[in-house]
Amino acid sequence: MTQTISVLGAGSWGTALAMLAARNGCQTLLWGHNQEHIRRLRYDRQNQRYLPNFSFPDTLIVSDSLHEAVAFSSLLLICVPSHAFKDTLLKIQPLINSTLQIAWATKGFDPSEGLLLHAIVRQIFPAQTDIAVLSGPTFAKEVAADLPTAMTIASENPNFAKQLAHIFKNHAFRSYTSTDMVGVEVGGSIKNVLAIAAGVSDGLGLGANTRAALITRGLNEMIRLGIRLGAEQETFMGLAGLGDLILTATDNQSRNRRLGFALGRGKSCELALAEIGQEVEGVRAAEQAYLLARKYALDMPIIEQTYKVLYENLAPHLAVHNLLAREQKAEVL
Repeated sequence: MTQTISVLGAGSWGTALAMLAARNGCQTLLWGHNQEHIRRLRYDRQNQRYLPNFSFPDTLIVSDSLHEAVAFSSLLLICVPSHAFKDTLLKIQPLINSTLQIAWATKGFDPSEGLLLHAIVRQIFPAQTDIAVLSGPTFAKEVAADLPTAMTIASENPNFAKQLAHIFKNHAFRSYTSTDMVGVEVGGSIKNVLAIAAGVSDGLGLGANTRAALITRGLNEMIRLGIRLGAEQETFMGLAGLGDLILTATDNQSRNRRLGFALGRGKSCELALAEIGQEVEGVRAAEQAYLLARKYALDMPIIEQTYKVLYENLAPHLAVHNLLAREQKAEVL
């Protein structure tokens, strides 16, 4: 039987993954909540708003009916922003009448409880539900353009991870599997915060040395939090950790980096977000990461200073001063 999949979330990333699955031979449904947006997708056969100039495969259909999306396939891939993740699950739950498999490519924490997203899924769906998270250094535009890309798929059920890896594998796209869902989720969340910090540094004109130091010491903070939450350290040396961090912190396709760059150039957060015009996950992730660092008494100075720039109006150059003024220490985890 032909594999089916419903992708929930018709932004750039959801669209790119739906196109990838359809190109690979899956019968694919792309769902979005905005009726006018979906009407345009259906008419244009491409996502002119978020991913222009890439035509949909014939096997990709679009819908604004969540009931239709759930009925279309027992395999759901959620690509909505983190703040809408729990609400989407709650809307799906009463529509289910059979065994379900849930995967997500959303990066971030649940903003209402500060939990990783797998914990939210486990609150709502039965323990026997297969779950997985997709993450890694992947810009939607390059996936749509069929450029070589690799990502990590993590699941407690290795067979489910392999099933998803098969769906998203082709001549230009390779998926690696993992059982460390916590590590993959922490990496996908924290790298966005660190990308904002790297963008601030470049906006201030501090140079490549500073950017490299921020990425390296930021990775240390990512690992520190991940281990405290139960992740495996080696996960952060892979695609979902270091790989995604390098991508997001150094390339201007990253909305998080662009936000930081604008802040470094003196723009307000509100104006910078309005100019970007899409979700910037690192803003909410910065708050949750800061709160977790305080909760567990973790030393995460880059996360702390990024939080203060975003939420306490700390001037970016003072955040840099605060980092450089810290007491000397050995370079240990």
